[in-house]
Amino acid sequence: MNNLLRRSAIGMSCLAVAVILTIGCNRSSKSSSGGDVSGTDRPQLAYVTNGVASFWVIAEAGAKQGGEEFNADVEVHMPAEGISDQKRIVEDLLTKGVDGIAISPIDPANQTDLLNKAAKYCKLITHDSDAPESNRLCYIGMDNYVAGRMCGELVREAIPDGGKIAIFIGRLEQDNARRRWQGTVDAILGRPADPNRSDPFENEIQEGPWHIVGTYTDQFDRAKGKANAEDAMSRHPDLAAMVGLFAYNPPLMLEALKQGGKLGKIKVIAFDEADETLQGIKEGYVHGTVVQNPFEYGRQSIRILAGLCRGQTLEELGVPENRIVDIPARQIRQDNVDEFWAELKKNLGQQ
Repeated sequence: MNNLLRRSAIGMSCLAVAVILTIGCNRSSKSSSGGDVSGTDRPQLAYVTNGVASFWVIAEAGAKQGGEEFNADVEVHMPAEGISDQKRIVEDLLTKGVDGIAISPIDPANQTDLLNKAAKYCKLITHDSDAPESNRLCYIGMDNYVAGRMCGELVREAIPDGGKIAIFIGRLEQDNARRRWQGTVDAILGRPADPNRSDPFENEIQEGPWHIVGTYTDQFDRAKGKANAEDAMSRHPDLAAMVGLFAYNPPLMLEALKQGGKLGKIKVIAFDEADETLQGIKEGYVHGTVVQNPFEYGRQSIRILAGLCRGQTLEELGVPENRIVDIPARQIRQDNVDEFWAELKKNLGQQ
């Protein structure tokens, strides 16, 4: 009888261990090429931005909506201290063992090793700013060169006779920023489209009546961004237009113009959909802005990551062969700003 009980106890112990091992494998069956989860589990996903801005608040809303819609747990991270902070966030996420990461690389050329490391241990995609030389699975966003040209078109509308133009942007290390800047410059100067063109941004550029007096970067430092606008007005009293290529640049430009008594005297052309920018369009102080769709950047990132983690292929998820999910930009002027703003508020749950 004692032998029978002992054999039964051993048998039950072995069964319990087998069950635990089976559950563990099903919940964390990760290979060196990234994590896979079963169709019933909620993948653990992270959405990593390249900074802190109102633009990213909209993207966060889209990512959270994606989590609800596609049955995933989503955490959003906005690095406040540049590339070192973004690197720390990614390394922490890998240590935690997330199943997928969507990231907007700050400096893709110098982050390839980090991105490839992440791609080895989880599903990795890029959004907003691409890193085409890395092992990312796909990119979600717009064509920044094309969007830049749309911004340049607005500049030519605002000052059809030409003049002096100052451009403001957070930084030019990012793939999206460089391409956006080049597209803007090419369209202002009336050049044919060439995504491979690369002007030195440090120099003044003058062709015909169009004179780009400088490109001012601020590395996401708001105080410096406003100071840049003030400096441009001081150096060039005959400045005709100011162009802000990151979401927070136009509001800072408007502040500087108001304090300098030049609001409405210098044309403002914007990028993205900060409330101050949209209000400026309504009031006639901003000629127009080029908007992305950060809500869909967030939502589509989670849709694709969740699908990949459940074993779907890029093709099954509707990703084109070039691995770029294009979400086109739009031009916003006075004639469509109200409609656009209402759509934006709806996405943010403000209606």
